[in-house]
Amino acid sequence: MRRPHVFAIVLAGGEGKRLAPLTADRAKPAVPFGGNYRLVDFVLSNLVNGGYLRVVVLTQYKSHSLDRHISQTWRMSPLVGNYVAPVPAQMRRGPHWFAGSADAIFQNLNLIHDERPEYVCVFGADHIYRMDPRQMVEQHIASGAAVTVAALRVPREDASRFGVLEPGDAHRIRSFREKPSVAPEGLPDAPDEVYASMGNYVFTATALVEAVTTDAASQSSGHDVGGDIIPMLVDSGDAAVYDFAANDVPGATERDAGYWRDVGTLDAYYDAHMDLVSVHPIFNLYNNDWPIYSWHRPMPPAKFVFDDDARRGQALNSMVSAGVIVSGGCVRRSVLSPEVRVSSSATVEGSVLLDNVRVGRGARVCNAILDKNVVVPAGMEIGVDLDADRERFTVSDNGVVVIGKNAKILPPE
Repeated sequence: MRRPHVFAIVLAGGEGKRLAPLTADRAKPAVPFGGNYRLVDFVLSNLVNGGYLRVVVLTQYKSHSLDRHISQTWRMSPLVGNYVAPVPAQMRRGPHWFAGSADAIFQNLNLIHDERPEYVCVFGADHIYRMDPRQMVEQHIASGAAVTVAALRVPREDASRFGVLEPGDAHRIRSFREKPSVAPEGLPDAPDEVYASMGNYVFTATALVEAVTTDAASQSSGHDVGGDIIPMLVDSGDAAVYDFAANDVPGATERDAGYWRDVGTLDAYYDAHMDLVSVHPIFNLYNNDWPIYSWHRPMPPAKFVFDDDARRGQALNSMVSAGVIVSGGCVRRSVLSPEVRVSSSATVEGSVLLDNVRVGRGARVCNAILDKNVVVPAGMEIGVDLDADRERFTVSDNGVVVIGKNAKILPPE
């Protein structure tokens, strides 16, 4: 059976303002996650595991670290024409940056014209999930629709937080409502649930080219795929829905099947990390049948030293990356990225420490996210007195203390 020619576009141009200070000098898809990964690794792993090996990543804001990561990590064999390529904003249609995700595609239509695919996957770059995209493409082809939208089942009372799709006959989308103030009808087989758009789409290539070209000529459009292109195709009766709950990922457990998180806020980013460290993880990074790929620097194994009552190097219910040394400190319910150091009598609890963080002797870090190269002085307490922390650091709505990259923290007086 002939395989359809599928091309993939990953939209990675968002600023990620709600993730500041983690996005102060990097694009949102380049934000580290889970110790060894970047956010963009999850969508790229899904596409590559699904056999879609011709992928472009459209970048724009603060894209240097993202471009470098893709170039270092996602090298495909050119022998058979496979590639994952970052594509920066090139102003091909005039002297202006991308005005939205639909405009980003429109300005890069040369990529589609060069590749000449039958179908185009347009996926977001900053969600945590596993998905076999082949199953969505197969349903799209069978439906004959111009576009298929991946949808997640969410409680009906949460509909106001999402773009909500109301299904009609034969998987067609009857209506699309962005963050409705009044809860829509529930699903036929689950009255207490609705479909929320995941921001992943499969287009018939000719329909995508026509849609973004039409949208580009509209003065009133926001030039956004989810906000403008999808409603346009819904109105013409040419949009279908794909139920993410039906996606069967090899190696998925009953507990993590159907997991999807938009980590667009500091609290969502923190909560997704806490999902990783439970005894039976809500999201299982240890699924070797559908691996999440990334590039790992050559580093020695993690090391835990000292076994005295006053100082015992240990990590409990935690994920610890290569190159970490826990030297007489205690780590609980935390994710430690490469080359973190935790000194004697220090405590790290419920926290996410990115690369090369240093926690000094006797320091205490609780419910915090520390970006790369942060040094916590000896005896310092972070996440213990939130009122004091708010005077110096970012504190999320749920009380997570966030300290930006390379921050200089003064020792306690």
